[in-house]
Amino acid sequence: MANISKKVSWSGRGDDRGERTPLLNGAEDGKYNRHVLNFVFQSLDYDNSENQLFLEEERRMSHMGFRCLETRRWVICGLIGFLTGLIACLIDIAVEKLAGYKYSAVKQNIEKFTEFGGLSISLILWAVLNSAFVMVGAIAVAFFEPFAAGSGIPQIKCYLNGVKIPRVVRLKTLAIKVFGVICSVAGGLAVGKEGPMIHSGAVVAAGVSQGRSTSLKKDFKIFEYFRRDTEKRDFVSAGAAAGVSAAFGAPVGGVLFSLEEGASFWNQMLTWRIFFASMISTFTLNFFLSIYHGKPGELSSPGLINFGRFDSDVSSVSISFRGVLGALFNVINYWLTIFRIRYIHRPCLQVMEAMLVAAVTATVSFAMIYFSNDCQPLGQDNTEEYSLQLFCADGEYNSMATAFFNTPERSVRSLFHNPPGSYNPLTLGVFTLAYFVLAVWTYGLTVSAGVFIPSLLIGAAWGRLFGILLSTITSSQSVSAIWADPGKYALIGAAAQLGGIVRMTLSLTVILVEATGSVTYGFPIMLVLMTAKIVGDYFIEGLYDVHIKLQSVPFLHWEAPPTSHWLTAREVMSSPVTCFNRVEKVGRIVDVLSNTSTNHNGFPVVAHTTENDEPGKICGLILRSQLIVLLKHKVFVERASSRLSHRKLQLKDFRDAYPRFPPIQSIHVSQDERECMMDLTEFMNPTPYTVPQETSLPRVFKLFRALGLRHLVVVDNENRVVGLVTRKDLARYHLGKDGLEELHLAQT
Repeated sequence: MANISKKVSWSGRGDDRGERTPLLNGAEDGKYNRHVLNFVFQSLDYDNSENQLFLEEERRMSHMGFRCLETRRWVICGLIGFLTGLIACLIDIAVEKLAGYKYSAVKQNIEKFTEFGGLSISLILWAVLNSAFVMVGAIAVAFFEPFAAGSGIPQIKCYLNGVKIPRVVRLKTLAIKVFGVICSVAGGLAVGKEGPMIHSGAVVAAGVSQGRSTSLKKDFKIFEYFRRDTEKRDFVSAGAAAGVSAAFGAPVGGVLFSLEEGASFWNQMLTWRIFFASMISTFTLNFFLSIYHGKPGELSSPGLINFGRFDSDVSSVSISFRGVLGALFNVINYWLTIFRIRYIHRPCLQVMEAMLVAAVTATVSFAMIYFSNDCQPLGQDNTEEYSLQLFCADGEYNSMATAFFNTPERSVRSLFHNPPGSYNPLTLGVFTLAYFVLAVWTYGLTVSAGVFIPSLLIGAAWGRLFGILLSTITSSQSVSAIWADPGKYALIGAAAQLGGIVRMTLSLTVILVEATGSVTYGFPIMLVLMTAKIVGDYFIEGLYDVHIKLQSVPFLHWEAPPTSHWLTAREVMSSPVTCFNRVEKVGRIVDVLSNTSTNHNGFPVVAHTTENDEPGKICGLILRSQLIVLLKHKVFVERASSRLSHRKLQLKDFRDAYPRFPPIQSIHVSQDERECMMDLTEFMNPTPYTVPQETSLPRVFKLFRALGLRHLVVVDNENRVVGLVTRKDLARYHLGKDGLEELHLAQT
């Protein structure tokens, strides 16, 4: 029998005033309970409120007007791609410059003290430079904008799922995100910049599509029609895809990433607009990078993460399955994140931990290079950017330094493309183990950082190791020649490791195919990713889903729990429900909105309410945000019938207040005004979605998720309101070890 814990009654609670929702990698009070949902998170209003104002505006619009709106959507997507590409270019140039200065200084120091003794000075210099970069980035994140921490993909995934994550798409978050990821990568942490690029693209999309900046209090008076959650979420999908495209040079992969990992709602026209934004993003990045490098005619760079080109000979590729390593990564990081939530929740401690990890990373890297005796000859076409000789003979370089003494992107490229014999098995084995530990420890720090490139680097190392060992085992010279190229094993290993961690399949296949420039590898990569996902899912969820669950976000998956058919809407709904009459007293509206113990966001409008709380027949649904705008503009029946009446309220008034609607406490209502009446007929949604109270939970879930609803009214046989279903009512049911379980509600 399913295990159902005690039911908690609530409905759409929380409010935007404080916006103190804990970040997806930490909590402010140091407490964590895996069996609760956080009621501070609210849903987005993806479903349009088709009230009289909305319908009148739509009916007045001509066919040409709708075509102009569609043209503006394409223009906005183009702007999103262009600005995302510019940001990617800025990040790439800044990281290249800062990392170049750091590695050049350390290399000169190492070469100096290798000859005269005192290499400990070089170690200290390396550790200090790493810690300094990371300290600056961590301070910016921890003290100025904690929501800029991490990759940002879990937050964007939640946003596109319909969860309102406070401050996640603000200009301040973007600025700190960009600055933070530059410091993190330049600081030598085991991180990448692709996750923050996806988040940055989403923030750009959220800002551009609204035609204004609420942070800067600047309104450009453009794109006002798109100031609603329905449009904004679609553009954020385009921004996330543009970020992927800029990071990997994979426009198609960006579209599929946004579809597979992010957006819950999709249509054909949205697909083409997102692809357009991704193409513009890639072109913009390549154009400006080619100008920066003095090659304005060459636009062949595939993106920030350039894997180089593989030939199409795939005969030597062996499919290896390493979903277990990805699951191990997620399990360790899961418990490490719980430890951080409980004990490292103060900003000063978070900065100190980031600096510690940076220093340890430099120390481990230096020790690995120092004790390595893997010396390789420098070729005439040596492409190593920061090759170290150390104790190697003249004309040779330390192979371990190629992996550690470099940015992660360059290390991945060297593992993919360096010729056979560039690394010995011991070097790759030690590097894989050390970097795996560093990457697990690093993800979740209070810095802006991604997990894609560290995962690819770990997988590329053990994949190349596997290829070398396989070539060694084969005794026949002809057979050995077939398995000769370890770089191809590095590619397959990188795909398996990343797939085992993030559990992406189709989108990651296309991203890697586009990044490597050879469609021949599509099938083995897809096979590896599917196997890694199946094996990994047996042990634990993907990394992004783990971090979403750690913060008790009411995330709705694709389907309801498979054992939930015996539950009905009557058993999962929130009741009793606060309802309003069509013509309601202003004082009651103010009292209900001011009630901090409930903070409801949606209110059914009924034909009439009675003193004995008998349910009334449903007439419509009105939102808290709409009521606040009505109170702000004093839309009272008495004022409308007197000479004090102002102009008729329009949709523009609601759009101007979006998305930061004023709190009810900021609106002054006099005692005389409390006795006035407010007619809600014109502003309520007269056709809200409703379900009978006997509807099964899977059917309620499918309707709620497919339509992107925020509120679903439950009615009886006489169409009277008996309850309200919100996101949290559905998200609290999940399949646990002992069957169907119910999460509790708490403000974690």
